[in-house]
Amino acid sequence: MGKKEKGKVRKKSRFRLLHQYYSYTGFYSFVGKSLKKSILPIVLVIVALFLLNKYVFNINDGLKLITETFSTTGIFLVFFLSESFLGLIPPEIFIAWSKKTSEPILYLSALACLSYIGGIISFFIGKSIAQIKSVKNYFENKMAKQLKNTRKWGGFLIVAGALLPIPFSITCIAAGMIQYPFKSLLLFGSLRFVRFAVYAIAIFQIVS
Repeated sequence: MGKKEKGKVRKKSRFRLLHQYYSYTGFYSFVGKSLKKSILPIVLVIVALFLLNKYVFNINDGLKLITETFSTTGIFLVFFLSESFLGLIPPEIFIAWSKKTSEPILYLSALACLSYIGGIISFFIGKSIAQIKSVKNYFENKMAKQLKNTRKWGGFLIVAGALLPIPFSITCIAAGMIQYPFKSLLLFGSLRFVRFAVYAIAIFQIVS
């Protein structure tokens, strides 16, 4: 067997081992359950938006009103704080808002950058938490499952948090608390840009 064939076999074996590991440790099950939990709220939000748009007020007019009423700086600040601290506000709202701005692609890019930077800040918040014993103990109890999953799956969980409707900020906080390599967080977290691009393609079709 030549070197190329041996290399292919090793790659296949490594991929198979990783696949078995993530299967046995429940990673795929975790992602599936997280998606199921997030699908219902997303569907409810879409239905609510549809009903509001049809019977109460025009969504496009509402987004235009927000754009005209609130300063761009204020909207960016609220979004940045949300993405840095637990991701309480769905980013889809801000993606829809960006479509009503004068430069949708520019504003969308700014939102993606702020989300990415917010994840980095969350990571360092996690690192800081780990340095204070009383605070660390509190968060270890509150985030026990998240920390356990991050230790097991590391980068794959960060990828899931960046791409899927899983709280990206909480994932980054957990990564910081377990001292996950910062360079790896930067790499895997960059997939956040992909999520914003994909979601924008869908949302921009709805918002005129």
